[in-house]
Amino acid sequence: MEIVHVYQKKRADFGRQCNFSDRPATVLAEVIPDESLRKDYIRLDPCDAATQNTREYSEHNVNTETVDSETRGINHVEGGWPKDVDPNEVEQVMRYRKKVEKDEGFVSTLLGLGTLMEHTVKQNNAIDIYEDYFPDDDATQPLPAPEAKSVNVFRDPNEHLPRPATCLSWHPDQGRYLAVAYSVLDFQKAPADISLESYIWDIEKPTQHESTLTPSSPLVSLEYNPKDGHILIGGQYNGQIAVWDTRKGERPAEVSPIEKSHRDPVYCARYLTTKSGTDAFSCSTDGQVLFWDVRKLSEPTETLYIDPKDDGRLWGAVSLEYESTMPTKFQVGTEQGSVVLFNRKAKNPNEKITGSYDGHHGPVYAVERNPYFPKYFMSIGDWTMRVWCEDVKESSIIWSKYNKSYCLSGCWSKARPGVCFTGKHDGSVGIWDMLFKTNQPALNVQVADSPIQSLKADASGTMLACGSQDGNVTLLQMNDTLAHMQPNEKPRISAIFDRETSREKVLSARMREVHLAAKQERQKSAKSASGGGDEEDEKKEEEDEEVDPIKEAEEMFWSAIEQDKAKRAKAKAKKEAAKAKAEEDKA
Repeated sequence: MEIVHVYQKKRADFGRQCNFSDRPATVLAEVIPDESLRKDYIRLDPCDAATQNTREYSEHNVNTETVDSETRGINHVEGGWPKDVDPNEVEQVMRYRKKVEKDEGFVSTLLGLGTLMEHTVKQNNAIDIYEDYFPDDDATQPLPAPEAKSVNVFRDPNEHLPRPATCLSWHPDQGRYLAVAYSVLDFQKAPADISLESYIWDIEKPTQHESTLTPSSPLVSLEYNPKDGHILIGGQYNGQIAVWDTRKGERPAEVSPIEKSHRDPVYCARYLTTKSGTDAFSCSTDGQVLFWDVRKLSEPTETLYIDPKDDGRLWGAVSLEYESTMPTKFQVGTEQGSVVLFNRKAKNPNEKITGSYDGHHGPVYAVERNPYFPKYFMSIGDWTMRVWCEDVKESSIIWSKYNKSYCLSGCWSKARPGVCFTGKHDGSVGIWDMLFKTNQPALNVQVADSPIQSLKADASGTMLACGSQDGNVTLLQMNDTLAHMQPNEKPRISAIFDRETSREKVLSARMREVHLAAKQERQKSAKSASGGGDEEDEKKEEEDEEVDPIKEAEEMFWSAIEQDKAKRAKAKAKKEAAKAKAEEDKA
């Protein structure tokens, strides 16, 4: 199909015709030099001059306003039928269609629409604007190496003493604002005149904070309401819970009474997923988990005590985990090195603690579920990062080697299920890619000279906020390898998690069999030594049933060492005897 447009214009509209011809040069004007100006002439030697054949323009840079886009849907319904025709009745529809097809204007209308449709189809056949010319281009090219670069640094405006950035929270809607809580957690180390303010930063304006939050005591934890970006909840150093509405100023809108609050600093306060969006809960090292309705903070709505052994000794909590897809479950990271799993909807108070996961030698500073596989979660404590399966309580399924520096923070990426981050005491951030390797980070980035106190990844997975102990918050930007989902990543990561879970289950079952066999062997040997035994021996055997697995492993180890020593001594004696006999025969 050819599309031709003929341009027509009168000859008179083109203007006068130009006639060119060859002729010798002629002088049109001559300027005679003025001798009186010679004395004012100064020779410039050397002479540098710059020329440019284009016009010079002034340059001006501005930050334009961010355009907020939103997705809207349209519900298409069937219409155009007469009032007396029900489109849900097949007979009425067929009868009306036959009536329309017999109409004289139906054929002419259809032919007219057919011509327009044919023209559109031919255009699409001529140029396919949706054609993908390189469908396998991404698959054939190798992915670049993981990379993260620092794009911004937000410094604490406080000038007296560097305050650690203890908690970070991204704005739920735009991801442009970052709320940072500042607090000195060392006991009685903060001076009396230190600032109590925390700030909300605009990631595009690192030199000046967007707004200020002024509590009555330093903020230890801070989080945005996922349903309303103007509301924030914070946990204070004195144990109180405060709620801010940024539209009402820098002072908190609601504060819990100190006699009804925690008795220690509130290390974590988070919102629950409910219809009203006003339910929250908090934890502290006083061994309590308190549930709140932020509309009325006069007293907590529910109180849970962290007592896994049911002996009256409460365990202090330093981290909280809550996943919106599991509204009845949450996890608490304790000072004792365990992650305690709670079921809030259990009928009996003793059944609300459904289990604990023991694997760290110190406080569990961070607990977070994988956003794509909520059954698996990570914990950060002592010198390691561990990945657990909720079904396996004996041991973690993936763990890092013991680092030289203490691990203080960690989080999962929101864009890739196999990527997570760990912050360490030496100021570095480890970026893990489970698809690449599971025994060590794929990339280590030195972010600051002081310990990384908090980490938070944004919803897009391209930005990672790192809060350090010196009060600086560094913003890291991930490259496409870390920020975009890899081909078949979800099934591959799921296969890795399932494989490691099966391995741990097999090993746990084998260890139980070994312990049971060793216990039966001890019981049998004790009975044979006592000649059948009496009631006291039976009681002693029952007391010996609960054997410490670490002690038992040590005994097995030293027993194996003794057997090996005896075997080597016997072989050496046999060798020396053979040598002596050979010498006697020779003599």
